[in-house]
Amino acid sequence: VQLQASGGGLVQAGGSLRLSCAASGITFSSRAMGWFRQAPGKEREFVAAISWSYGSPYYPDSPKGRFTISRDETKNTVYLQMNSLKPEDTAVYYCAAGILGSRIGVPDSYDYWGQGTQVTVSS
Repeated sequence: VQLQASGGGLVQAGGSLRLSCAASGITFSSRAMGWFRQAPGKEREFVAAISWSYGSPYYPDSPKGRFTISRDETKNTVYLQMNSLKPEDTAVYYCAAGILGSRIGVPDSYDYWGQGTQVTVSS
């Protein structure tokens, strides 16, 4: 299984980025694909997830409304569109594949992880 995250970079506050996560070698049925982020000195934080089969998105209370997760079944790719970025969004963003369930926002629910992509938002 390989998860290849890309699309990170340096952006000014208020800007946008779209992260991509290309997946291979995985069976997608009953899977959730998620995005997490981790800033220096902080715990890994749930950002968004999507049911691969149904395309249903899941978000935490924050940063709800600014981030949108989607997937392209034909490309086996999950996207995270991030708008109105803030300096506090600066982190390494990871994509992950897990089993769809009630603990979709918990890192332990995911068994495959990508390498992470750095997002830096300048003020």
